[in-house]
Amino acid sequence: MADRKLPVVILTGPTATGKSSAALMLAEHVAIEVINGDSRLFYRGMDIGTAKPSVAERSAVHHHLIDTLEPHETMSLAKFQDQATTLISEVHARERLPVIVGGTQQYISAVVEGWKIPRVPPQPELRDQLQREAEAHGREALLARLERLDPVAATGVGLNTRRIIRALEVIAVTGRPISEQQGKGSVPFVPHLIALTMPRDLLYQRIDHRVHDMVESGLVDEVRTLLATGVSPDASAFGSIGYRQVVPHLEGTMTLDEMITRIQHDTHRLVRQQETWLRKSAAIPIDVLNPAWFGTLLAVLQAIPDMGRYARSKTSPENPD
Repeated sequence: MADRKLPVVILTGPTATGKSSAALMLAEHVAIEVINGDSRLFYRGMDIGTAKPSVAERSAVHHHLIDTLEPHETMSLAKFQDQATTLISEVHARERLPVIVGGTQQYISAVVEGWKIPRVPPQPELRDQLQREAEAHGREALLARLERLDPVAATGVGLNTRRIIRALEVIAVTGRPISEQQGKGSVPFVPHLIALTMPRDLLYQRIDHRVHDMVESGLVDEVRTLLATGVSPDASAFGSIGYRQVVPHLEGTMTLDEMITRIQHDTHRLVRQQETWLRKSAAIPIDVLNPAWFGTLLAVLQAIPDMGRYARSKTSPENPD
């Protein structure tokens, strides 16, 4: 049928489970293009702390939405949703399988669940004003204001200052509760979520080793270079784990060992958050410590309708990025 929805694979899972490597292996068997679903990989010059796929790897397998922003720029959820949805259509038109690879829950959910997102651009002055109010009176004061303006939204933001400010920002610009502008819609494809997993204690060990490897590979110098080129420590990109912890070390308020421990601790916490989301999702879990894990991954993909059209014999188009 001409209007039949085509598949999109979402290869997700907690950080350090090997999603990027799995996608490269998958490309040897299936004609794919990778759409980045990790919020940290958008930024140029942030390579070591994000475990970004190398230039050679990106040349071997077509990757999208990597190195598309400078560290002082931002990728809004709406912008990502629009770009990823367009890319999915373009990849399908090339008769290849779009594979979203990453563990940033909000970005992935926005695409595959068809989130309705208010198209309100950031309002820097208003955000700064609200941030100052939060610092002066506590975020609870902002939450109380949101409860008066939009009780529904207030119940969903928790004590996340950034989300509270965003809700107030949308209300100020549109004059309508943000909750009335949100929801979910249909998507023009069939999503198939697959989550790479491994026992948490062993994943923690892998993370701890990887942090040491990143530091030995020059993570501190990478952050020092970014700061020297004028990137502000307050830039949104520096909110990423592995970057925000280096800044106090460079400022002399944290030792190298303390910095490493903090990165490890914060990454462990991220893993717990990612696991919570995955338990609530429809993702098919695959334990990467099982010797047969990759065969299982291939079997899951082969069971997806219309996979026959993505035979590996198809030649790879030139990378348009």
